[in-house]
Parts: sequence; C-alpha cells; structure tokens
Amino acid sequence: MKRLLKLSKQNEELSPHPLRHTHTSLLAEAEVSIERIMKRLGHSDDKTTKNVYLHTTEEIRKRDSDKFGSLMKNLIDFD
Repeated sequence: MKRLLKLSKQNEELSPHPLRHTHTSLLAEAEVSIERIMKRLGHSDDKTTKNVYLHTTEEIRKRDSDKFGSLMKNLIDFD
C-alpha cells in the first residue's frame, strides 16, 4: 500500500483503516442497508458497525433535515 500511495503522491502514512471508515460512510450515504454494510465489513453484530463505523456524515445530516422539513411542510400545508 505504501508503494501505491507513493506512486499516487498520497500521504504514505495512510493505513487501510481510514479507507475502511470512508468506504463505510459512503455506503451509508448511498443508503445501503445496515445488513449489507455489516456483511461487507464482516461483522456479525450491528452494534459494532453502528458504533465504530457509521458516524453521521454531513450529507446524511442534510438529507435527514430535508426529509424532516418536507414532512413538517406536508403536515401544515392544507392546500
């Protein structure tokens, strides 16, 4: 991995662990189910996946906020 990082002029201290976190966050943003993410990571317990890897990303927070705003608008829009 260090050789590839050097060739691509990336931080040579990068380890697979942050890449695993990034990959998992991107899967969550793509709304991949927790079951599929768990299987991909090799976890048998969803608590491990949720507690360690599924930190809420800015994109997910924005999407959640938009969904809630839409729900509230529909509740008070009496047209």
